[in-house]
Parts: sequence; structure tokens; C-alpha cells
Amino acid sequence: MLSLNNAIKLKAKAPLLLHSFTLPTTKITLVFRSVSTPLNETALSLNTTTPNTIPFFPSPFLSCRAAMTTAACVQVKEQIELTETEKKIFDRLLNTLRHFNLQTQLRVAGGWVRDKLLGKECYDIDIALDNMLGSEFVDKVQEYLSTTGEVAQGLAVIPSNPEQSKHLETARMRLFDLWIDFVNLRCEDYSENSRIPTMKFGTAEDDAYRRDLTINSLFYNINTNLVEDFTKRGLEDLKFGRIVTPLPPKATFLDDPLRVLRAIRFGARFDFTLDEELKKAAACDDVKTALAAKISRERIGTEIDLMISGNQPVKAIDYVCDLTLFWVVFSLPPKVEPAVSEECYRLSAAYLDASWKLIQLIGCSNFGDEQRRLCLYSALFLPLRSAAYKDRKDKKVMNIHKSLEKFLSLIPSLLSNEDIQLTEVDWGREFDDVPFTSKLRVLTGFLLREIKDFWRVALLISTLLYPTGTECSQDIIDKHFQLDKRKNIFVSVDNAIVKLGLEEVWDLKPLVNGKDIMNVLQLKVGGPLVREWQQKALSWQLAHPSGTAEECLDWMKETHSKRIKME
Repeated sequence: MLSLNNAIKLKAKAPLLLHSFTLPTTKITLVFRSVSTPLNETALSLNTTTPNTIPFFPSPFLSCRAAMTTAACVQVKEQIELTETEKKIFDRLLNTLRHFNLQTQLRVAGGWVRDKLLGKECYDIDIALDNMLGSEFVDKVQEYLSTTGEVAQGLAVIPSNPEQSKHLETARMRLFDLWIDFVNLRCEDYSENSRIPTMKFGTAEDDAYRRDLTINSLFYNINTNLVEDFTKRGLEDLKFGRIVTPLPPKATFLDDPLRVLRAIRFGARFDFTLDEELKKAAACDDVKTALAAKISRERIGTEIDLMISGNQPVKAIDYVCDLTLFWVVFSLPPKVEPAVSEECYRLSAAYLDASWKLIQLIGCSNFGDEQRRLCLYSALFLPLRSAAYKDRKDKKVMNIHKSLEKFLSLIPSLLSNEDIQLTEVDWGREFDDVPFTSKLRVLTGFLLREIKDFWRVALLISTLLYPTGTECSQDIIDKHFQLDKRKNIFVSVDNAIVKLGLEEVWDLKPLVNGKDIMNVLQLKVGGPLVREWQQKALSWQLAHPSGTAEECLDWMKETHSKRIKME
């Protein structure tokens, strides 16, 4: 799913191994391997064409019928309660107005207002100005602070970039360790074939109606300490948990089709109900065509990634399926081999649901944020066995799907704690000399060294396919994947791997290096033979966890001598 042509990088605010919002962004691309080639690293991307041959059938597999849910009344605060930091920030901004005798109205816009009314903390403060540009006001704030002996902690102006969906210049400054964005109020006009609007100064009401959803159209007026609801339904929709557009939904979505995915994301995140008219508009052919034609794969990928990384990934994908958007958002290029069944999206949704529930059963603490994210993507694309995750920055391929075959062949031995013949998978010649009694530890060790921190991801996905050959069917789905049984398999295999001392085997340092091997083999230059013996030496090391470098070298000399005599 996610198309193979023209790569789209799904962005995650996490590095390859550790999740941290302070570390550099990792760009992750899904890789597809076709049947006709060993590994065709053509990235799975978000395609913009809808297959005409794939009709929509209401899915009996979707456990979360999000579109049919009726939301209960939501607890909304009567007024916004500011933190001490927020009070200090807003005080400095109001003092700037007084100092320069400015008549500017300062309004916090969007998500901060929504979250504060819901009793949630939010550190994303966007301030809208009614009569000046953000950069002009930031200069005034900086000048005022200089008169009080304070210094602005950071200043930046981010220019408009319509191609990246940034339509207005944004000024940014850091006050009391929080970044604050400043923009002017605006209204928008859209051309027929573009999602990039013509921008101009507008009123607060203009700005409110140009927002994607009524719950995101609320303002907090810093000057008056009041919440402003210019659409006259933002507060009501928030209280009753409704996802509604300020203007007619079809016109709103045709102006900016990305709003369809934002509506889905917020509906899932807050467990709110999608408005009936909104659902009809989202599922209509005109809007789906506009979503395919106007929105880049990268922008769609960002929204999907926020859904998968959010608190309700299954509900979000259920919405995508229910609104017949799956093959708009995730589509395959022509002539994919093997051909993908029209029912594929149902299997994807079922696997996603099963993996999400299995994570909860096993315990979320066993998976980091990035591991959980990769679990869900691996499950979502499990019907395409040759998909893998690739990090282009570090040029590493996390072969989650590729490792499944090997993991599945090891599970029986790991469950029974006995060595058996592992003939189902070609592990390579370097394992031919491994003693039978040590083969399980050696092969498991090599597999974990290949996928590193993501071995529990591969193990979880493998349990959904165990025993080998198990496919997602209506019978399995009706039995809810027998998740309790699969949880027990995961825990048993996990414990076996820990007992073997392999939990972090990728950090194991080889006892011998290339130079040592060259001395044993009496080679002047390195090459494939050295690489082969490095693998053999590592196999010996895994088979003899208490062995020393000297013992390993003695074994190499003896083995090499026997090979020469045989040749």
C-alpha cells in the first residue's frame, strides 16, 4: 500500500533508535521488494491516483466502527486557566502594547485554546495579530524588553513557503523557555487547481472561518482574557465532541483537501464524532479526486504518520476505510507483482487492530515510541510481505518483514528450548560449521544483530503469523486472532532470548579483528575471504559465550588447516 513510485518519506520526530523530540528528525521510507527481483528498493510512497477497479465494500473486519460512534458530552472548562509561565509571557506582550501605545488585539489561536479548554497542557502558542505582521510585532517586543533589562532568548523569521503549505510569514521568539509564533490574521482565496491560497489581511471572523474545524477556530483574546467563538459553534462542538467544518464541508475540503485527513486525525485523537455531512463530503468523488491531485505525498504521509503515532491509530485507519479513502491515501502503482487483492485494505486494518491490541496485552512499556510505531506500520503493510523500513539518512534497512521468515523458523526451538533442524530457511554457508547444540543461539544472535533494537517488533509481527503459513482469515478474525495465545508465545520467546543472553547481542564486540584473521590465513590484503572468516569467528564466539580471543584463534587455525588438507 503506500505507492512504490516516487518515494515519500514518512517523517517521525524520532531518531533511528531513540525517541526524542530534541534529536534530529529521522526520515523513514517503506521499501517494497517485488517477486521478480531480489530487492527492489523502490520506496513505498503515498500515491495520488485512485484505482478505478477497486470498489469499496463496508468492512466486516473493522472492529472500531468510528463513523457510527455517538460521542458523549465532553468536559470543557468554563474559562482558560493560565500557567505562571503563560501569565508572564502574556504580561510582557501586553506591556509592549502599552509601551508603544499600540491598538493591536493579541489572540492565541487554534490548538492551544482547544487543549486548554479540555484541561490539557499545550506548549504550542500561536498568536494572531489584527493589524501588523508578526515580524513587526516581534521587533517591538524585543525593543520593549531591552528597556526592562531583559533579553529575548531567540528571534527568527520563517518566510512563507506556499509549496510546503506555509502560506504566511511567521515570526518566532523565545520567552521563558517557550517558543511563541506570531502571524497576522488572514483570509484566503483558492484557485481551482491548487491548494495554495491567495492570502490577505482579514478580520478575526475571516480567520476563524478559514480554519479546518470549528474546534480549531476558537481564539483566546489576551487583551480581554476572553475566549472568542466567531463561528458561534466552536464551543458547542467541543462540548459535544463533534468534528465539523466552519463552512460547508465539501467547499472546505475542495479548497484544501488535506483537511479531510486532519478531520480524521482529530476525530480519532479526541474520540469525537464526525459530522454526517462531513463524512458524505469526505467520501465523495470530487473530494477524493482533489485529495489525489492537490496534496503531495509528503503532506499526506505526515498526516498518516501523526495518526499512526497518535493515541488512536486503529480508529484513525478505520475512519480512512469507512470513508473509502484507503486507496486514495495508500495506493499501488500499476503492474505490481504479485497482484494485490481488492480485499487487501481489510486485511491491513485487521492486522493493525490485532497488533495494537497485542501491544496493550504484552505491555506498552516493552516498546518504545519508535518501536510501537514500526510495529503498527509493519502490521498495516503485512499483506505485502516484501515491505521493509529503510532509513536513508543512515543508509540502513530495518528488514522487519524480511526477518519474519527467519524468526518464524526459530520460534519452535525457542519455545521448546531444544535444538532442532532449521532447514526451512537458507541461513548461509558461514553457519555450516556451527555445532548442532549451539545452532539456536548462533542463528538467533545473528538475526538480532541484523535488526537490533527492533527485534521485539519483528517478534510481535511474527507471532501474528505463527505457526508458519498462518494467514489472516475471517475465522482468525472472528476469534480475535487468539491474542492471549499469541501474547504467551511472545513472552515465552522473549524470555528465551533473554535467557540465552542475547537481549543486546548487537553490542557484542568481536573477539578477533580482520588483522588477526589475515595473520591466521597468511593473507597480505583483505577481501571476501576475510569477511567470511569474520562471520565464522563471530559464530564461534556466539557458540562459546565464555570463550577467549586466544581460543578463537586456535579454533580458526585448526579449522583453516583442516580445510587446506581437504582441498
